Amino acid sequence: MNQKPLAFRMRPSHIHDIVGQQHLVSKGKILYRMVEAKRLASMILFGPPGTGKTSLALALAKSLQLPVKMLNAVVDRKKDMEIVVEEAKFTGHVVLILDEVHRLDKAKQDFLLPHLESNLVTLIGCTTSNPYHAINPAIRSRCHLFELFPVTTEDIKIVLHRAIKDEEFGLGTYQIRIDEDAINHFAKAANGDLRSALNGLELAVFSTAPDEENNVVIDLLAAEECMQKKSFSHDNGGDAHYNVLSAFQKSIRGSDVNAALHYLGRLIEAGDLDSIARRMIVTAYEDIGLANPQAGPRVLNAVQAAERLGFPEARIPLAVAIIELCLSPKSNSAYKALDEALLDIRQGRSGEIPPHLKDAHYKGASSLGHGVDYKYPHEYKNGWVQQQYLPDTLKDRKYYIPKTTGKFEQAMKQVYENMNRSRKMHD
Repeated sequence: MNQKPLAFRMRPSHIHDIVGQQHLVSKGKILYRMVEAKRLASMILFGPPGTGKTSLALALAKSLQLPVKMLNAVVDRKKDMEIVVEEAKFTGHVVLILDEVHRLDKAKQDFLLPHLESNLVTLIGCTTSNPYHAINPAIRSRCHLFELFPVTTEDIKIVLHRAIKDEEFGLGTYQIRIDEDAINHFAKAANGDLRSALNGLELAVFSTAPDEENNVVIDLLAAEECMQKKSFSHDNGGDAHYNVLSAFQKSIRGSDVNAALHYLGRLIEAGDLDSIARRMIVTAYEDIGLANPQAGPRVLNAVQAAERLGFPEARIPLAVAIIELCLSPKSNSAYKALDEALLDIRQGRSGEIPPHLKDAHYKGASSLGHGVDYKYPHEYKNGWVQQQYLPDTLKDRKYYIPKTTGKFEQAMKQVYENMNRSRKMHD
């Protein structure tokens, strides 16, 4: 019996056998055109686990009947790469499939670069990381970058049925009777990870005793037992994690309660309370801000409650806070105003502090004009008096542009505009 995993045995031998990734392999698309032209260029394939990066790389090499070697940038040494290059010199060319290509160290990289330049070696790097963030520019600039996406449920079902029938590489030598509900569960529970679905099917077949007629019967219960934990493609340190966090914050900003709860659920499944808390707190001040200033303290209270409770109960205060954030009016006027002030400062537009605002709590300050003519606002009606606070070079600068998306900021806008009108009258 072949001891290699089913997912390994079912790897396609031609790009025509690839499921999913039609944006790359369907007729007229870039990888299809490469095969048709019989010219394979160096490339980086990136995407979540289980999307078929290595399988696609092998299928490309096999489609063109090119010699291929597989290495791992972490495990394999520079010496292993030297052996590959020597073989390439002997055969005239080799395709090097390099897993974890983002972990390629400088010594290995420097060794490979001239052989990529001369086209003695065609590199197909595979990684779950974003190549724009994780891969050295020297390698990246010599490769085409192709993103792979999670395989759809329907595509996974095609491969599962193919594996059940395939007598050479799959499970076709078994008399398998499988419920459609079980097939659906394998496909859906894999969450776009084809490898996970095949692993689950293989486990179900090998762990199920044949009946009197030698049939291996796989029902929904068996499928659920073999896929107990859904394959949740979420690496707390990887790009998928930051994409979920980005979608989470943008869904709150966009007032989409259902989307925000969905992404919150993903982050809860990943167990990342720290990132949830940080994004919720910053969103309360960045995106809700003065439109609902009590949102910030209430979110902080919800986060502290969640931290005390821990999961699974932590989800309860988080859900309450998320719904409030989504449905609150939105305003970014406060931090935008500060950013404008910071921009002036960083571009050298600071100016001299008006003399009447300078520190006057020392002997001789008045002789310098410091603090002289300062008007103490509390001595005036309504605690306000017209006087210049900004430096002369910026005295007419307006940073704060109020919004009217919440009652609180509407009231502040009225006060702000009244003060501005009074200043104009005094000028």
